[in-house]
Amino acid sequence: MDRAKLQGLFDLTGRVAIVTGGTRGIGRAIAEGFVAAGAKVVVVSRKADACAETEAHLRAMGGDALGVQTHMGDLEGSRALVERTVAEYGGVDIVVNNAANALTQPLGEFTPEAWAKSFDVNLRGPVFLVQHALPYLDESGHGAVVNVISAGAFLFSANVAMYAAAKAGMMSFTRSMAAAYAPRNIRVNALAPGTVDTDMVRANTPEAQVAMANAGIMKRAADPDEMVGPVLFLASDASSFMTGQVLLAEGGLVPH
Repeated sequence: MDRAKLQGLFDLTGRVAIVTGGTRGIGRAIAEGFVAAGAKVVVVSRKADACAETEAHLRAMGGDALGVQTHMGDLEGSRALVERTVAEYGGVDIVVNNAANALTQPLGEFTPEAWAKSFDVNLRGPVFLVQHALPYLDESGHGAVVNVISAGAFLFSANVAMYAAAKAGMMSFTRSMAAAYAPRNIRVNALAPGTVDTDMVRANTPEAQVAMANAGIMKRAADPDEMVGPVLFLASDASSFMTGQVLLAEGGLVPH
């Protein structure tokens, strides 16, 4: 191992990455980090103006970027997202499933509509996006999937049961995909963040935000930029012998 080889471990030059939920919070930070590492980045949001603004922002950073409006609950939309990416950049090397729906209802009071809205975005959409991208990940030689789940998948998450269950399901799919796709040289791992200072967290009451920040032993919320290193590690050759794993970046929230 020398300096050039070490620096090359995190180099994404020439690779094409799709980052869902890529216009704000953790997803935007990841998109910025990938651009800085040399990747061509496709950012995805259900809001067209957010896609356009983020694309312009990443290009102003000197990156090669494209914003594509897509609702991750729409399976045909995710297929079209992959087709647009391939038409623009010629392939797909990395998929980061970061988009999430924080909808919650109390246990015992679920509605079928809320269930569908939650699981369509948090579980079904990511699984089918990987499926749509699979032929191109096959061709990559560096195929990597990073599923952003949640520390809530490991906790007694009674107040956000649908969200936590969908993320736990995504953890299970991460392991299943890793086993299925290892012979095809595609790695699949997951990141489980704890409390991060994002719009999703700030939608809670001030008291709830303080409680969430203090839940881990580090007694604070993370900045979204603190998720970039772990995701870059999982998406790059730095983790070339890792697959089917969950990397917790949660400030000491989940005991083992």
